[in-house]
Amino acid sequence: MPVNSKKLQGSKWTATTPHNREKHFLVVQVEHDAEDPQKVLRVTLEAVLSRRHFTLPWRELGDSSLWQAGWL
Repeated sequence: MPVNSKKLQGSKWTATTPHNREKHFLVVQVEHDAEDPQKVLRVTLEAVLSRRHFTLPWRELGDSSLWQAGWL
């Protein structure tokens, strides 16, 4: 499923393989390229259960073997 970079902020995601009981996540920060503000580089996700943050390349959210849009 293609991920719309303009709708990332605040979007909800479910990890297909939860780690440390962390399954549901929110996008809390979207990092843009300094030279091209339209280009998204990375997103920061927050685990709903633990409030732990981690950053990953935003296109990884399009990998259906790792992530599903929404909370399932």
